[in-house]
Formats: sequence, structure tokens, C-alpha cells
Amino acid sequence: MSALPPPFDGKSFVKALSTAPGVYRMIGADDGVLYVGKAGALKNRVSSYFNATPKSARIMSMLAQTARMEVTVTRTEAEALILENQLIKSLKPRYNVLLRDDKSYPYVLMTQEAWPRIAMHRGPRAIPGRYFGPYASVGAVRDSLNLMHKLFRLRSCEDSVFRNRSRPCLQHQIGRCSAPCVGLVAARDYAESVRRAGLLLDGRSDELTDELGSAMEAASARLDFEEAARMRDLVTSIRTLQARQYVDGRAADLDVLAVAMQGVAACVLLLAFRDGRNLGTRAFYPKTNGSDNAEEVLAAFVSQYYAEQTPPREIVLDRDIPDRELLEQALSAAGERKVQIRSNVRGERAGYLDLARRNAELSLAAERTSHAAQHARAEALREMLGMAAIPTRIECFDISHTMGEATVASCVVFDAEGPVRGQYRRYNIAGIVEGDDYAAMNQAIERRFRRAVEENGVMPDVLLIDGGAGQVAQARAALDELGVEGVILVGVAKGPARRPGDEELLLPDGRVLHPGAESPALQLVQQVRDEAHRFAITGHRGRRQKARNTSRLEDIPGIGPRRRASLLRHFGGLGGLKAAGIEEISRVEGVNAALAERIYATLHGLEAPDAGAPVKANPKAANGGTRSEG
Repeated sequence: MSALPPPFDGKSFVKALSTAPGVYRMIGADDGVLYVGKAGALKNRVSSYFNATPKSARIMSMLAQTARMEVTVTRTEAEALILENQLIKSLKPRYNVLLRDDKSYPYVLMTQEAWPRIAMHRGPRAIPGRYFGPYASVGAVRDSLNLMHKLFRLRSCEDSVFRNRSRPCLQHQIGRCSAPCVGLVAARDYAESVRRAGLLLDGRSDELTDELGSAMEAASARLDFEEAARMRDLVTSIRTLQARQYVDGRAADLDVLAVAMQGVAACVLLLAFRDGRNLGTRAFYPKTNGSDNAEEVLAAFVSQYYAEQTPPREIVLDRDIPDRELLEQALSAAGERKVQIRSNVRGERAGYLDLARRNAELSLAAERTSHAAQHARAEALREMLGMAAIPTRIECFDISHTMGEATVASCVVFDAEGPVRGQYRRYNIAGIVEGDDYAAMNQAIERRFRRAVEENGVMPDVLLIDGGAGQVAQARAALDELGVEGVILVGVAKGPARRPGDEELLLPDGRVLHPGAESPALQLVQQVRDEAHRFAITGHRGRRQKARNTSRLEDIPGIGPRRRASLLRHFGGLGGLKAAGIEEISRVEGVNAALAERIYATLHGLEAPDAGAPVKANPKAANGGTRSEG
């Protein structure tokens, strides 16, 4: 039996440290990072762990597991704070308070293109453009978008719609869009509207109204009274908005944060104001990893949250936190403007703090109740399936397609606390007969578990299959071929009445259960199954739309913006163009016979012709008949 490694000698380690600022990492015997911390003076901070001062059970447990330590020296304490946040996010240490990643924050997106679009956005910020937010609720995003459309008449339509319009849409008719799709607004004027909308979304409404006032006077001086009236109406609308939404007599740009704790469970409640507009509240549930110190939890939240989001000018907290002045310096430097963090406030701000505290307590109580209910459902599922322990990982597969087109399989993951969205996966199914759900399920299961077998990846305790005996048999065949064991396979089939609560569960031993709508176990299965269904449909629609867009006019060689506009104007839209024959298309100005053949071939799913190899026209289409696009 091998001897245990000697305990970490912290006092000797401290002797070699300097008093420079930096970041320290406590590392366990398995090379996993236990804790990441920052320090204004590394020697002083690290030595505090190894002196005779009494420490909490959590800290004592962490020190007992520490096998070694590493440090990184930085130039300033602010740099140490930034590095600490980066390491916590990437390493997810076991003993740090962690702000759980949430990709569902709603933003206002202003795209980066010739005619920018403004719309709500969720998820990764992969689309080029400017992102304003995050907003506390979808309702707040919609209110902001409604304001932008009314004031600046910016487009909201998808690019596929925008590029194929031949006449203005309803949004233009009701005064909410300037119709750039059909050239009813000059590019310079539209760009100016985009810039002004950005100022308002940035909370710089005073600057915007001053600019609009100067523009109004200039337009009046050159006798352009129509433009002057438009500027006047914009200023009036913005001033009216400000008059309704001032806080403490001025347009507030602040976040109010309060923390509630029950044991080691925590809720941080965010109440946000931008340019005086109340954007609503949002509750966060940090992973405390055993910490029951509210100040520590709130400090970690502020540090990690504003490392990712642009801080407002003022952050009001329900209690003072460690390193408050350091956080102010770091956030001011990152935001390139002075940021204040305050906890001792009066007047309206004190009222908002009280509101945030009460909402934090209510949200935490509701979350604890929902966790208890989730645990009860998981316990009922364990009992129904005859498992020794509550399942810690449940996966569910579903197949989605439209008459065999663009088949997509989804895999969603649930753990003891609910959905784990970062581990969801979609599989584009190919190489099967269209509409063959059995083959699609076999392929999806084979792809997911082959990788897990080859890379020694994580396996679920329970695998749910949305389907009947045929789909379950295909899933079982794929698992058997890969040699996967220990996974409980359960089919979820619609019952005879095909109503929620009437589902049949196909168990591994061949039994078919009808738990009924009151069964907590079935309620958990339904929750996972419905999420898999939603995720599959979303992926299928995206894939189908992408396929629809592959035959757009702009993808045809020789078709530019001017010819595309001429074609759509001549035929009254894409539908009329698809109904036309080659000879009709060639009559449009700027379209010769060879180009007309390419257009016809692309729109009807035919092979595009080479030069000198004309496509044979469809007689029905040439005479005005229609064909559906595949």
C-alpha cells in the first residue's frame, strides 16, 4: 500500500512569497483547482490561511484538501481582480462562489450591416453588431424596441424578408419603419437614425436631445420646416419619456442589488434602471459551494457579473462588501467612466433597496420550494424504476422533421437541479430514407454514445426516448452495438387518448406503465420530454429555414442588388418570379437568356446550366403554372 503524500506546508510556502499583488490558486491532489483568490499583497493574504486564527469549517476542509499552491504576480490589485474573475469562470473552483452562466439574458441587438436591423436577442453574442443590455425581462426589451421603432423607424424584419421585399410592409404603413427594403429612405438618413437610437439605448438621452435641438434649429434656419417639425416631435417624445421616468429628480443609471440567504442557498436580486427607465427585476442563484457569508456571496456576484456586463454609473448594494473601493476602480477602468458602489443610501434609493430585499427573499423561498418539488419528482422516478439512488443525470432524445425534410435529433440533459442547457446537443440527421424515424433515432444514439465510449465521457443514469417500441428498439440496438451498459432506457409513448398525463412508459424489463397525470415521476418525465421536443423543433425550423434560403436570388451568380430589385418589381415578388418561365424572365431588363436559365434552374431545384447547355423549361411553369420549392 503506497504511503499518503505529506500534507501541504503552507508556512514554508508563504516564506517565498513577495508582497506584490497577484492571484493565488489552491490545488488538490488530483490537480483540480479548489480555490482562486486575489490579494493586494500575496504574502500577507496567503499567510492568513496558515496562522492560528480560528477558521470556518468550509475553509478548514479546503485547506485539508490542498496539496500545493500556485501564484501569479500582477502589476496592480485591479489586474489581480480581472485575472481572478477570468480564472474562476474558466476553472470553476470547488470552493469559490460561482455565478452560474445563463445564456438566456435578453438583449437589444443592432446588427452590423448596410441597413442595420434592431431586434431582441438571446444566447451567445455571435451575430456581428452592438448588444444593449442585458435586460431584466423580455417585457423590458419589448418596451425598448417599441420605443426605437416609434422614434427612429428602424427595421425589424429578418434579412431573408428584407432582401426580397418588392413593396413596403405594414410596419411602414403604421409609421414604425422607414422601408429601407424598397429604397424609401436614404442610406445616410437611415444611418443617422441608427446612431441616434444607439445614443438613447446607451442612456445618453440628454446628449441626444441637445443634438436634436441643434438639428431642429438648423433645419428651421434653412427653411426646411418639415424636417424641423420632425426633430421637434422627437425631442418632445424623449423629454416626455424622461419626465415620466426620473428618479431623484434626474435620469438614473443604476443597478440595485440585494442578497437573501437560507443556509448556503443564496439569491441575488437585481433591480435595473437605465436612463431613468425601470427595466424590471431579475433573480440569480449563485452556487455558493458551502459559503454562508452574505457579504462574500454579494462581492463575488458583483465582481463576476460586471466582468461580463457593462456596469452602470451607480451600483447600490444592501450591504457593504469586501474590496468595494478596488471594485469601483476596476469597473470604472473597464467602463471608461466613473462607477460608484454604495450601500448607505436614503430617499428613493433606500425604498428600492427594501423592494429588492423583499423580492430576493420571496424568490429564494420559491426557488427552495421548486427544488424540493424537483427532488420529490426525482425520488418518485427512482422508486418507479427500482434504482438504488436518485438519478443524477437524465438525457432525452427526440426527432423532428416535416415530411422527412431537415431531420434533426435533440438531446437535452437534466441533473438534480433541473435542465443543464450548456450540455444540450442537436444532431443533423443525414444518409437515411426521408421520414424514417427509426433510422434517425439509431443514428443519433450511435453518434452521441460512440463519442462517450471512445473518450470515456459521461453517461446518463436514465435515457428517455420520445417514441414507442420501435424507437426504443433502435436505441437499444445502438447501445448494444457500442457495448454501453448501466444506462436505464425508458420509452415515452403517447397513450391511447394521446393526452398529457396519459403517456405510456416502456420499461427495460418489458413492462408498460400508465402512471397517470398525478404521478410525480411522470411529471418529471414530461418535463424532460417536453424540453427535448421544444429543442428539437427549434433546431429543425432553423435547419429548414436555412435550406429555404439557399435558393435566394442573391446566391445566383450574376444577380446583384439592382437586378434582384428589377426581377421582384417586375413579377411582384418571389412567388411571381418562380411561376414565370425562362422566356418571361429573359424579358426583364438586364437579364439575358443564359441568366434567365440559371434563375429558373435555381428556383426550381434543377442543376444550374453551363454555358451552351440550356435548361429545358417546364411547360407548365412557362405558361404561368406554379411548382413548390423542395
